[in-house]
Amino acid sequence: MKIKSILQLIRQALRGDEYDYTNGSIRKAVFLLSVPMMLEMCLESVFAVVDIYFVNKLGSHAVSVVGLTEAVITLVYSAAIGLSAAATAVVARRVGEKNPQEASKAALQALLVSGVLILLMSIPGYLYAGEILRLMGAEETAIASGIGYTRIMLGGCAVVVLLFLINGIFRGAGNASIAMRSLWLGNGLNIILCPVLINGIGPFPEMGIEGAAWATVCGRGLGVLYQVYQLLFVPHDMIQIRNVSWKPDLTVIKNLLGISGPATLQFIIQSASWIFLAGIVAMGGSDASAGYQTAIRLVVFFILPAWGMSNAAATLVGQNLGANEPKRAESSVIAIAKYNTWFMAFVMLFFLLGADLLISIFIPIETSAAYRIAVDALRIISLGYILYGIGMVLMQAFNGAGDTRTPTYISFIGFWLIQIPLAYLLAIHFQMGPHGAFIAVPSAEALVALMYYISFRKGKWKTVKV
Repeated sequence: MKIKSILQLIRQALRGDEYDYTNGSIRKAVFLLSVPMMLEMCLESVFAVVDIYFVNKLGSHAVSVVGLTEAVITLVYSAAIGLSAAATAVVARRVGEKNPQEASKAALQALLVSGVLILLMSIPGYLYAGEILRLMGAEETAIASGIGYTRIMLGGCAVVVLLFLINGIFRGAGNASIAMRSLWLGNGLNIILCPVLINGIGPFPEMGIEGAAWATVCGRGLGVLYQVYQLLFVPHDMIQIRNVSWKPDLTVIKNLLGISGPATLQFIIQSASWIFLAGIVAMGGSDASAGYQTAIRLVVFFILPAWGMSNAAATLVGQNLGANEPKRAESSVIAIAKYNTWFMAFVMLFFLLGADLLISIFIPIETSAAYRIAVDALRIISLGYILYGIGMVLMQAFNGAGDTRTPTYISFIGFWLIQIPLAYLLAIHFQMGPHGAFIAVPSAEALVALMYYISFRKGKWKTVKV
């Protein structure tokens, strides 16, 4: 009977049935939100690994360019994620207040803001792709072979911005299944097109590294089309932008920007720290960079499902605060943190024991420098996974409450005052090379998790007005 009930809940979660997350069982609420969010991120994980698998076959220069481009485009992602976090917080709060009209208005205003954001990022990214790679420390031979990839990815960032934002809107409304389906569609097509366009299978020409970029843009573009269809043509109880004026509302926009500004800075701080970390590793040459980028893809592969579970905290906190249920919001966060801890403990153990096997799939030459660096990176970084799992849940709880400033402060201290200086000190001053940079990651994550816990227990996030 228990198994039957679980299967029924899974079907309900995948269907995306309307559900009141401010009443009833917290465990059920967490389950209904977490299942589609975790499945959404699972395919995102598969895409990350499949992409680097085929790119690895193009050589170290290609891997290096892809890694450096993604390090830069994460800054684009940061702006999109910041706006998405704001949309999730505001939409969730309005949904908790049982005010679908205002929830829809917030969603539409967020879309209008995203249009301006896209123009400001895509045009300079396309025009100055070479200069950006050079600034990141890429070798001239790598730039010559990979500039097309960078231009396509940065110039086509609109699909990424919209994909993140609209998914944030639906998550805030409690409909995580739509977000899941959009990423499954987008990444599914991406996975199919990646080998086809890179290698020139069938009627398609061999495009090399540029094929990987076009696969990403086309795949995620399909995901956006599905999202737009859901927004415009499918009736939903809480989000119906067809019935909302498209005229800019400065009050709502100001509210969104007030939340998204710190949220964007929060993710920029985190992303930029990874960029600098990649730069420190790259000082060891293309092999060091290739090994690090391969390891990071595997880290992302296994961490993204945990991020999916963490996203449930933002929705539950936002909606329950809107319903004036702060205790229920806190209990929801604690429950999710417990589940995430178990998951991350398993991943840590898996990495510690199976790093060699995992890396051998992507770098078959076990005697190469890139192979050894990738194995060591995987094992060392995984040591902070349990605390990282707790920290990401608490961060999303703050964001869901609309308190995006606290995670920003904590990120700045943890990553810029601790992680980057420590990485540089160990890698350069003490001449530990890439391994010194890797050691700095779990060290910083431990401090970040502690700061999140202290701030969460103080409870000021419960009083934030959105």
